[in-house]
Amino acid sequence: MDALFDSLRSGSWLTRERMQLVALAVLAASLAGLIWLVAASDGLNDRLGRPLGTDFSNVYAAGTYVLEGRPAAPFDPAAQYAREQAIFGQATPFYGWHYPPFFLALAALLALMPYTLALALWQGTTLGIYLWAVRFIFLSFRGPRSGSPESITTIETMDSGPRADARDRNDNTIFPLLLALAFPAVFVNLGHGHNGFLTAALFAAALLALDRRPVLAGILFGCLAYKPQFGVLIPLVLAASGRWRAFAAAAAAVAIFALAVTLAFGPDVWRAFIASTEFTRTVVLEAGDTGWHKIQSVFSWVRMWGGGVTLAYIVQGVVTLAVAAALVRLWRSTAAFPRKAAALLIGTVLATPYSLDYDLMLLAPAIALLAADGFARGFYAWEKSALAALWIVPLIARSIAEATLIPLAVPAMLAAFVLLLRDHRPPG
Repeated sequence: MDALFDSLRSGSWLTRERMQLVALAVLAASLAGLIWLVAASDGLNDRLGRPLGTDFSNVYAAGTYVLEGRPAAPFDPAAQYAREQAIFGQATPFYGWHYPPFFLALAALLALMPYTLALALWQGTTLGIYLWAVRFIFLSFRGPRSGSPESITTIETMDSGPRADARDRNDNTIFPLLLALAFPAVFVNLGHGHNGFLTAALFAAALLALDRRPVLAGILFGCLAYKPQFGVLIPLVLAASGRWRAFAAAAAAVAIFALAVTLAFGPDVWRAFIASTEFTRTVVLEAGDTGWHKIQSVFSWVRMWGGGVTLAYIVQGVVTLAVAAALVRLWRSTAAFPRKAAALLIGTVLATPYSLDYDLMLLAPAIALLAADGFARGFYAWEKSALAALWIVPLIARSIAEATLIPLAVPAMLAAFVLLLRDHRPPG
């Protein structure tokens, strides 16, 4: 038992060979699942009668309304469902439109294409952007090799010279890309045709640009307005750390986007959106129509275990305030920037009552940031095991919660977040 404890604490069990074997196995299983999903479909719906890309169907349906000059219609659940049935058949399940009007223009652009082409282009493009962001994290923060634990840094060669350096650079970007591509939330996101790749890429790119190009970082943060539940903590940490140029650029970007939407679609679209939030709050979130096992939040955890709506909001509020306070302290500290950035990504998911398993894509850049920092300065105790838990949890979070009512994603994120709040000096 002591040996197991020590192995978990040091992370010595997490060898390159084991990581590679698990990543390749998950990737192979994911590809096989996707191929089977497409092969068993009729080209539009899968064998269970659901649209390929399930949730992407609501984006496409909303886009068709925009093209018809009816941008407010997607915010009416009955009208949205009628359009989904018209496109995908009467037996299709309902996939609600819960986005702010910012997302309507992109939905309309995608609806100009046949559905399967739009889905493939959407997923392929955003997946590529996400992989680019992860690669750039390692190129930006993969620093000196001192302190890199041997169990991980067997990635590196022992040679020297230009050829060895080239091999080292390639290996240290290709291997992380394998882990990023095999990250189980990638398969979840592909299966749902969702926007997790775009969200993760925008968030990561904004963080990467924050110090060198703060205005660009602010604009990228502003682009996340289509997922407003993930923007609560961003202005807080920007203000707390004195990054006022990025703060102002983000605010200006959101204001410009809002003005553009109003000019393009009219003010009624905002009234329709605000009215639709009642359905989202009461039916989707509070009543759990989506399924408690799918929602990866403290709120859902309380509701899944029988707690009332009020109690769930109270517990979620306490966690959100605690995360916010911790982030202010961390971002005002001398901690390495990758640790601050990773804490913001993890904290963003913890701070909202509404995040599903495909939203765990935000953990990918967090894992990459912490791994790159660990390569550069060494890993703290328990850190490698925590990263492994964050990487694998999207694979099992939904199924375990559905079968046993035991949530896994939230405790894993809470543990990793707490580990990030420790002593900010480099580990010895």
